[in-house]
Amino acid sequence: MEIKGAKVLINKNAETVFDFLNQVENFEQLMPESISKFEVLGPNAFIFALKGMPEIALETKSSQRPTQLVLGAKSDKLPFNLTGDLTPIDGATCHIELCFSGDFNPMMAMMIKGPITKFIETLTTNLQSL
Repeated sequence: MEIKGAKVLINKNAETVFDFLNQVENFEQLMPESISKFEVLGPNAFIFALKGMPEIALETKSSQRPTQLVLGAKSDKLPFNLTGDLTPIDGATCHIELCFSGDFNPMMAMMIKGPITKFIETLTTNLQSL
């Protein structure tokens, strides 16, 4: 299953956005209002929960400064990645596109598609307002 967010313009250069996203504690600023838990687990990992959803632990899986950052699930129970692709435009702006990809059975995919799509939209919107 793959869910792509909108490709949006950010009024910051790609290096600044990458550095912001590469510090996991900054993800708290991007979370939806319905967040019920956010905790940094280490320099490359955090756990969060949204109201009515189970806790999700993410960790940095790979990065290519300043064009890509990949976060993935710490647990193998729900294997997925959240990738942020950055495209520098000039010294002051960049595009970002978030993509969620995971290997889920059809029933699970149907259940999580709506909430994950909304989550990606919220992260993208909050990134634009940095």
